[in-house]
Amino acid sequence: MGRNREFDEEKVLDTAMQLFWEKGYEATSLSDLTSKMGIQKPSIYATFGDKKELFEAALRKYTMSRASLVRTRLQNNPSVKEAFRDFFEGVVAEESIGSISRGCFCINTMVELAPHDEKFEILTREHQMYLSVIFQEAIERGIQSGELSSDINPKALSQALIVSLIGLTVMLKSRPERSFVDNTLAVTLSLLK
Repeated sequence: MGRNREFDEEKVLDTAMQLFWEKGYEATSLSDLTSKMGIQKPSIYATFGDKKELFEAALRKYTMSRASLVRTRLQNNPSVKEAFRDFFEGVVAEESIGSISRGCFCINTMVELAPHDEKFEILTREHQMYLSVIFQEAIERGIQSGELSSDINPKALSQALIVSLIGLTVMLKSRPERSFVDNTLAVTLSLLK
């Protein structure tokens, strides 16, 4: 009979996720992981597999929690326009905290690994498409309520907003002037006519 794990699997996965998010896949060593997670290599391998499998588990955990958060933020405001404004301003606010801009873990992965690894190309694209569906649902709700124009193509607009979100998140890593960010947000949000 195998021994019970002496650690909380979700907690150590959260720790791995934070480390990968901060440093990226390539820059995170197994020594970094064992040190931060508080477990040894055999436990990592037995629980998660190799480093790439651990990274994938961390990314999947992030994308599921992020999608849930986005859905909640967009559904909890009766005004679709205000919900999107609050969401995009929240992204900016999150990146303004602290001295290091981590960006979005999924977008970081899209930039670092997707061009070279088909699995991560697919995983990051799936997340983008899932978020696009969440955006589209909110836009359709705004059209049904009369807040948004019936001329809007919900699918095309949701995809344009995803591209804007990705660009904004990457741009924020370079800490642009606030007026640049504000102008970008104003034009992006003006798409919700």
